[in-house]
Amino acid sequence: MGCVMALKATPTAISEVILVEPRIFPDERGYFLELHHQEKYSEAGITSKFVQDNFSRSAKGTLRGLHFQKAKPQSKLVTAIHGQIFDVAVDIRSHSSTFGKWVGEYLSGENKKQLFIPEGFAHGFCVLSDTAEVLYKCGEFYDPADDFGILWSDAEIGIDWPVIDPILSEKDRKLPLLKAVFG
Repeated sequence: MGCVMALKATPTAISEVILVEPRIFPDERGYFLELHHQEKYSEAGITSKFVQDNFSRSAKGTLRGLHFQKAKPQSKLVTAIHGQIFDVAVDIRSHSSTFGKWVGEYLSGENKKQLFIPEGFAHGFCVLSDTAEVLYKCGEFYDPADDFGILWSDAEIGIDWPVIDPILSEKDRKLPLLKAVFG
């Protein structure tokens, strides 16, 4: 095609977490955009090599997270294909100046924004629309033996979730506090 399809990449309050706004090409048929292009994303500071794509569909009020892997940490590039979510990254790098801090962004099928979450962060999201379909690329394979999490409502982290009484899995309901996992 010969055209350059740039993207806008903006660091969040935790600079390693990046809000991505892909370039959209609309016309009378609809629109086109690239969800990922290794070279262009690398130029924007996102150098993860993604090895696995995950897809979820969730009902309004669902909260998934906060999940991470310890031995095989995963970077993630999160996209809401349909609906709207509030996507959250929590810094769990114990020697980081932002350890235990969080950032959140609204991602939707309408705004087409993506959130890049590097290794060393717990991830979660809640659904604000009737349903949401979420695609996320992962920089490491999922390993059930390395599956960990932190309680979504941990007061020490203090995430300002835009849901009051979320729908949770049994697993997510029983996750420990940040202090219990990282001392």
